[in-house]
Order: sequence, then C-alpha cells, then structure tokens
Amino acid sequence: MMYPTITDVRTVLMTGPATFDPFKGNIHRSVSLIEIHTDAKIIGLGETYAGYFCPDLIPSIVEFFKPILVGQTADDVDELFNRMYHCGNFWCRVGLGLSVLNGIEAALWDLKGKVENKPVYELLGGTKHESLPTYASGGPSNYPLDALVSKIELYVEHGFNRIKIGAGGYDGKTFEISNDPNEAADFEASKLDFLRNRFGRDFNLMMDAHMSNSPITWNLKTAQSVMKAVAPFGLSFFEEPLHYNDRQGYTELCKNTEVPIAGGECLTGTWEWDIFIEQDCFDIGQPDASFTGGMRQCQRIAESLAKRNRQIATHSWGAGASLLQNIHLAFACPNTSVVEMDPILGPLHTEMMRDSFRFKNGRVLPPQTPGLGITLTEEMKRRFPFVPGSGEFNNVPGKTNTIAMPMPPCDKS
Repeated sequence: MMYPTITDVRTVLMTGPATFDPFKGNIHRSVSLIEIHTDAKIIGLGETYAGYFCPDLIPSIVEFFKPILVGQTADDVDELFNRMYHCGNFWCRVGLGLSVLNGIEAALWDLKGKVENKPVYELLGGTKHESLPTYASGGPSNYPLDALVSKIELYVEHGFNRIKIGAGGYDGKTFEISNDPNEAADFEASKLDFLRNRFGRDFNLMMDAHMSNSPITWNLKTAQSVMKAVAPFGLSFFEEPLHYNDRQGYTELCKNTEVPIAGGECLTGTWEWDIFIEQDCFDIGQPDASFTGGMRQCQRIAESLAKRNRQIATHSWGAGASLLQNIHLAFACPNTSVVEMDPILGPLHTEMMRDSFRFKNGRVLPPQTPGLGITLTEEMKRRFPFVPGSGEFNNVPGKTNTIAMPMPPCDKS
C-alpha cells in the first residue's frame, strides 16, 4: 500500500458553543485541533484537550514537532510518536507537551485510517464490544433539588439512563461545598436519598466531587465520611473525591470503602499513571484519549488497570474530535465499562462528528467511517473564530477570565 507523504502540520484554534445544556448555560469552549496535510490531499485530524485550557500555547508546541513529521508517511504511527517523544523527552514525558503530542498522534491515526479505509479502533487491535453504555456528564448539582430533578429528567428525555451529578450545590450563580466531614456527608446523603426516592433504585447514578478543580478540597477524613454516607445508595462510582496530590489518600480510601472510586482525568503519561495504578488508587481509571498522552498510551494504561482487575471509563470533555478519539479507544479496550459524554451536544461536537457518532438507547455504537470520522470544513473555521485567551482556568488574584464569549448563530436542531 502506498502512503501519502506528509507535507504540513497545522494547528486550528476555534471558540464556540459545545453544548446546549440549559443547566450549564451555552458553554463556549476553546478547541485546539491538529491537521496533518499530505501530498494526496488527505488530511488527518486530531484534538488535544489541553487546548480547552491554554489554547494560545498549542501552536508553538505543534511547530516544534512539525519538522519530525514533514516528509514522512503515517504507515508507522508508533515510530513517529516515539521520535517526537524522544525529541522532547526532557519536558514532554508528562504534562502539556505530552497532551499536545496526544493530539498530533490522534491526527496520525486518523490519517492512517483514512488511507487504509479502516476505523481507528481496527488499527488499535479491533473492537472488543458491540456497543458501550454512555453516561450523561451533568457538571455541578443544580440547587434547589427541584432544579436537579429537572436536569435529570431532561437527560432522560435525551436517551440517557446513566447520569453523573456533582458533589456540593450550584444555584446558577454560586457553587458551595463543605469540607466538614459531617456536613459534607449529610448533604450528599440527603441529595441521593431524595433522588433515589424520586427515580428508584435501578437508575444508574454516579457522583463527581471535582477535587482536582474545586475551590475547597476534601481531605481523607471528609472523603471517608462521605463514602460511608453515600454507600447505601448504590452509586456506580464516585469520581475525584480527593486531590491527585493525595495519592496515599486515594489508596486508603479505595481500600476501605465499598463505593467504587474513579479518577485519572488529570493524569498524563504511562509513567504518572503507573504510580497510581500500582498503589491501587482507583477502582475505575478515567484516561482521556485527547489528553492523557495518546491512543496507544491510553491502551497501555487500560491494560495495566485490567491486570489489577480494574476497569476504565473514558473521560471526554473536549469537542467532537475528543469524543470520537475516546469512543475509538473505548471500543479497543476490553475493560471499558462506560463512556462519558455531554448529554446535549452543540455544534463543536455535532458538526465535526456528523454520522460517525451513533447513539441509541443510552449506548454508543462503533463508528463505521474510516479514521476517526471527524469532519472540519473551512466554513466551520470561519463561523467559530478563535477568541484569544478563551481557555478555561480557575480564577485567582491577578488572573481572572473576564472574556465575554461571542455566540455565533447556529442551528439547535
């Protein structure tokens, strides 16, 4: 088989609506995509989720690696990844550099799949599932409780029977969460008791404390108190009950609670993941095939978890390319339990994925299109122009995100 020669590597930055969820608002996201051009006019496309946070930094890193790819072919993606990884080894073993490599590697897999006329999961060893369950990622728990009920009912209307809610409470303006062990435990238990009485015991519920990003961080004592209080309510898992800096706390918590503990979305690279896996920090790992370090690295992380009888639940909070990258990864890994997704997708998802995304009865089906199945048109680039500084970050004194996001016209149908 003749493979086309890579002629250029480009970064595409966009800002636009990625969700029409009224309980989150019209969230505008920055998106960082990598295009790999060839002399056959076939373009590989991938996304780095790092562009959701610091998009302005991504083009320079892509340019750094570009000379390694130009003049090459995508027949051996692993070899090209290894060359880039070795070139930047001192600073991209983990972290931002590796997450950008993730987007470049995804674009290479997309290119290879298009050339060979195969979906990417076939290139990664073939699908291990006929379909996979998905869950609606609901963000913070809206308050009062009738607002939370309305949120869940909306997600059910959109075909979901698995829903993740947040710890604490959000009234549309302010977010509140307690670090007192008794207060936190009582609050979360009363919330779940209300929801179980309303929706029944068979409904799949998950909870996320967002402790990698919360303004208040639970300690082990608070997390243990909360797990004890929520255990009777049959959660599928409890995500990020501790900060990732508290690795020993995760080990202790996972060992001493019956509630499945999930985490890992902020971890990058097999080297960082291995430390958490070897110490049994998670019952369910959450690698992200647009952030963790690459499709192949995510596969290796899933394999390491499987050896310890652990599962994965892919994290996905980027745009459409990120979601499809994670779907292909999920189908390639035997120990995938569930796939995360925004329940009410906006155009930065739907217009990129088109018919490649197949969702039915709360489950996702394997994409059938060659490569990742992503489409990016010049019209989309024009309609969702990048807003400099539009990445998401936690506000602190001296660094506050005050950019007003424009709302491009788009079809909600």
